[in-house]
Amino acid sequence: MNITLKNGDILALEDGATCFAAAQKISDGLARAAVAAKVDGVLVDLSTPLKGGCTLELVTLKDREGLEVYRHTCAHVLAQALKNIYPTCKLAIGPVIDNGFYYDVDFKTPITPEDFGKIEAEMKKIIKANFPIERFTLPREEALALMSKYHENYKVELISDLPEDTVLSFYKQGTFTDLCRGPHLPSTGRIKAFKLTTLAGAYWRGDEKKKMLTRIYGTAFAKKEELDDYFRMLEEAKKRDHTKLGKELKLFALLPEGKGFPFFLPNGMVLKNVLIDYWRQIHRREGYVEVQTPMIMTRSLWENSGHWEHYKDNMYTTKIDGEDCAVKPMNCPGGMLVYKLSPHSYKDLPIRMGELGLVHRHEKSGQLHGLMRVRCFTQDDAHIFMLPEQITEEIKNVVRIIDEVYSLFGFKYHVELSTRPEDSMGSDEDWENATNALIKALEELGLPYAVNEGDGAFYGPKIDFHLEDCIGRTWQCGTIQLDFQMPQRFDLEYVGEDGDKHRPIMIHRVVFGSIERFIGILIEHYAGKFPVWLSPVQVKVLPVTDRAADYAQQITNEMNALGLRAEADLRKEKLGKKIADAEVEKVPYKLIVGDKETEEGTVAVRKRGEGDIGSMKKEDFFALVRKENDEKVVF
Repeated sequence: MNITLKNGDILALEDGATCFAAAQKISDGLARAAVAAKVDGVLVDLSTPLKGGCTLELVTLKDREGLEVYRHTCAHVLAQALKNIYPTCKLAIGPVIDNGFYYDVDFKTPITPEDFGKIEAEMKKIIKANFPIERFTLPREEALALMSKYHENYKVELISDLPEDTVLSFYKQGTFTDLCRGPHLPSTGRIKAFKLTTLAGAYWRGDEKKKMLTRIYGTAFAKKEELDDYFRMLEEAKKRDHTKLGKELKLFALLPEGKGFPFFLPNGMVLKNVLIDYWRQIHRREGYVEVQTPMIMTRSLWENSGHWEHYKDNMYTTKIDGEDCAVKPMNCPGGMLVYKLSPHSYKDLPIRMGELGLVHRHEKSGQLHGLMRVRCFTQDDAHIFMLPEQITEEIKNVVRIIDEVYSLFGFKYHVELSTRPEDSMGSDEDWENATNALIKALEELGLPYAVNEGDGAFYGPKIDFHLEDCIGRTWQCGTIQLDFQMPQRFDLEYVGEDGDKHRPIMIHRVVFGSIERFIGILIEHYAGKFPVWLSPVQVKVLPVTDRAADYAQQITNEMNALGLRAEADLRKEKLGKKIADAEVEKVPYKLIVGDKETEEGTVAVRKRGEGDIGSMKKEDFFALVRKENDEKVVF
């Protein structure tokens, strides 16, 4: 039989040959490196038999899917170790997550992190034994009998919820068998580097009315060096924790009186407003107009937009004059009403309409985290209303803006195309047209992208931008959503060149995403050491003596008059203490002034990270900082 490889080559194999046999025929090195395969785009075990005419892609640990298979197998090794040590424990589920895996377990006697050592030791025995991992299937009734025999009541519940004609897959390694969709590594001995990390509580099936289980988290990497690098990154992340630095730098506060609603302090407001000023600057340049829509609008609006049906559980609702209303979780429906206020011609389009809208979403308390997951945030939204033939160019323009912004902050990024979710609205034709338009723009830009199946918005597919910070973590921020639905639901129109009425196409897009979350990311990316243009305080002036205090205040006033952000530290403290405090506050520049500087009109300059860089005329220093501020220099 013949199969087609990823590069288009044809590979001849004996009938019924497995994916592993195909890897062996290609090369011994590939056979050693392969951990799974994709047959006609579906991820499968290497032991899967092939059929003539299929397409085959071998998956290694260099591939994201390969690492996920590796980590999924590690979760099964964890489960086997737990059953060996704690025979009475009951297994629930053990999926892969970002950077690792977890397993939810029901223990008769609770375990603690102190137990991780003996669990890891047992896992190493299983890995050393190099048990082959074998897949088999059973019809639903036999699957129920098998899991009942092992007294795995959580597995029995999962199987019982499936239709009677379901065939289920299981994986066996040594004496251990687990219900699982797979795929898995060929054997346990392929695991080289893993570690258990934390414990948490988790309700069975996420239901607060069901039993609380113990969730054991772990991580695994292809090599020990990669595992060590990961834990070094975690240690660095602790130092950069934005909740810790936000408090130390007096940027924001998280108070019990407003859970999930951050309080921005003066320094934080400076940072936030600088970002907003920058946002307005680039959007004015790109031809955007800015609007503001109400925070609370009637239920009928949200029903029309589809949010009441698809998003109501995340919305705050209220009654005003006896009428149901909702606090907006998104800005787009208000933007629809603004568009409808005036008649539009094809000559008006595209209309690029921006809004810095404060939105509110009902997040569960357990999911709240600093500025990264909050219940209210400022979304740097824009809605672009356009002609069908303008779609590709407008998407490319948005990508260019996002690239410019992320590059300014020093972020790398990768792109994902998210397709139609199960809970969606609109016709198959509209979704296909919208998805193809996004693909066309990405391909014309030559921008590599991964497909994230089923993760689009309920009204349209989207392009998501995942930026990478300086310690290698990724964050999803920017997004471009192409929407054929909202213009229809709100009956938006424009008069075409033919004199008839037509429906505009619409883009939803954000660059920062949530300004609050973006600030949290920036705090951790820079470890609080913001470049001059972002620093709440750009210059601290430190007089050596009381006699120099007037001069310190004078040059501080001069800098502030020039639009810089300077403060004079006039406390009766020793100079060393003032310098140390300014270092803790991560101020970019410290100016030391005494009698000599007062007489000569100079300043002794200390630069963050470099120390003393010498004496300068005050005017020269002002020009230096203004240049760095205006050019948004990053050092």
